[in-house]
This record gives sequence, C-alpha cells and structure tokens, in this order.
Amino acid sequence: MISVVIPLYNKEKQIAHTLKSVLNQTFQDFEIVIVDDGSTDGSVAEVEKYSDSRIRLVHQQNAGVSAARNRGIEEAKGELIAFLDADDEWKPEYLATQYHLYQKYPDCSVYACNYEFRDSEGKVSPTIIRKIPFVGEDGILSNYFEVACCSHPPLWTSAVMVKKQAIQAVGGFPVGIKSGEDLLTWARLAVNGVIAFSNLSMAIFVRNEALFNKDQQQRTPEIEDIVGKEFFNIYAENRTVRGLNSYLALWHKMRTRIFIEKGHRQLALKECLISMKYDINIKILVFFVLIFLPVSFSKKIFRYSNTQ
Repeated sequence: MISVVIPLYNKEKQIAHTLKSVLNQTFQDFEIVIVDDGSTDGSVAEVEKYSDSRIRLVHQQNAGVSAARNRGIEEAKGELIAFLDADDEWKPEYLATQYHLYQKYPDCSVYACNYEFRDSEGKVSPTIIRKIPFVGEDGILSNYFEVACCSHPPLWTSAVMVKKQAIQAVGGFPVGIKSGEDLLTWARLAVNGVIAFSNLSMAIFVRNEALFNKDQQQRTPEIEDIVGKEFFNIYAENRTVRGLNSYLALWHKMRTRIFIEKGHRQLALKECLISMKYDINIKILVFFVLIFLPVSFSKKIFRYSNTQ
C-alpha cells in the first residue's frame, strides 16, 4: 500500500480537484492522509464531502508545511509515501508509474518521475531535465546534484515517492524554514540513498501566481541562512559526491539574485562571494557585475533572461 500525504492549508478551491486526481488513479492500493494545518477557510468542509474510507483527515494547529508533511509521515500506514501538495495533481498513471519503479529498483529509497507545468490559463509546458545518466524510460539517477544544477529540480515534492524508513532516517522535512525545506530534504536523501527516476511526466505543477499570498510574492531570503549552513554540512561530509559543490554554489547564487532584485547590495555581494568559493561560472560573474549597477537595470536584465 502507498500512503499519499497531502498537507492542507487554505486550499478550499483546489483540494477537491487534487483529491479527484488521486481517486482516479489506475493503481488503487493506497490510503490518503490529509493533514489540515489549521485552515481558516472551507478546505476541511471540501474534504469532508468525500466518503471514501481510504481518506483520513488529521488536524493540527498551524505549524507550516514541513510540520504537516512530517505529521503525515508519522500517520502513514504504508511502507511507501507519496507526497502531493493540495493544489497540484497527478495523471491517472502516476502511482502505477511510481510503483513500477519500486518493483524494478527495490533497493532504492527514493522514486521520482518527471512532471510538467500548467499556468492559470491552462497552458502546459514541459520541464527541462539535462544530464540524465541513463538511456531509456527509467533508471538510476546517480548524479542528482549535477542534474539539479542545470535543470528544473529533478525531484519535486508532488512527483516523489519515498520509503517511510528512509525519510524518517534523515529527520523528515526541516521545520521552521520558510523556503528550501524540500531541497534540503532531497539533498539529504540523495547522499544517504539511491534515487530511481522515470522520464515519464506523470505529475502536474499548477502555477497560479494569483493564489500566492503577499509574503510569497515579495519574500526576501532569510538573513540567517539555515538551509545554506545545512547544505555546507552535507558537502563537508560528502566532498566526493559529484556536483555537490556546484549545488551549494547554486543555492547561494539564487540568494544573490533575489538580494540584487531587492536592492540589498551588501547581502548580494556576500552571497555572491560564497557562491564563487564553490563554483565559478558565467552567470555568477554577471551577478557580480550587476551588484554594482542600478537595480532598475538589473531587473531589466533578469526580465530579459526569463524570456529566453
């Protein structure tokens, strides 16, 4: 049996569609653990409309998505746990694809498949996943960090299934972090186990910026970079892992860009220099130059690069 864990917080208009995508799976040996993280809208009422005995609704005070996922992991009865956010969805063959990976690669601890994006207008676009180390429909993702440095994230929460024992062994999802908690979890799993990956796009990342709250739209990275420190700790203990130094550099490069856009030059310079310590490439050199130019000019450069 696969335990589907869905953290739920104020997704009244999305949760029914997400639930239907689970109930419509061709693989039906599952339970659904929905963790209501203190919703204040009608999300719970939408879930309660379903009478399927496989759905379990767990309540907790608002503690964030990591705490909700961790609660779901604790409550899960299955050996395998598939995560799904309350506003994303799966294609009908998703769980069957993941279970096939599990049967084919039983020694792996993480099972992932490709996914696609869908915007608020219904337009679908594929991911860009480079440097896959195998030929064919699926295989072992032996170079996770190399792939992550030049692609869309090869592991994305709503397209990942893990063994319960493996996710618990790395401490689950880190609590108290506003951004990057999933990336940190995947990194920990990547250095502690083996990842099986399917090139089939079976999950849909629903991008609807209108649903983002003001904090998400204007979020500035946390000054105390807990995720960055944890990435460094992982790197310090696994220096021989391919691409891990570049992945650490990528994290600080992402922070550099946001600080540039926010006009925080000193913070941007600090992050830029840290990134360059672990890996130097053309993009980080461009960022270094942009730090000293007007913010309006930098934003134009970023807007242009996003359209390419």
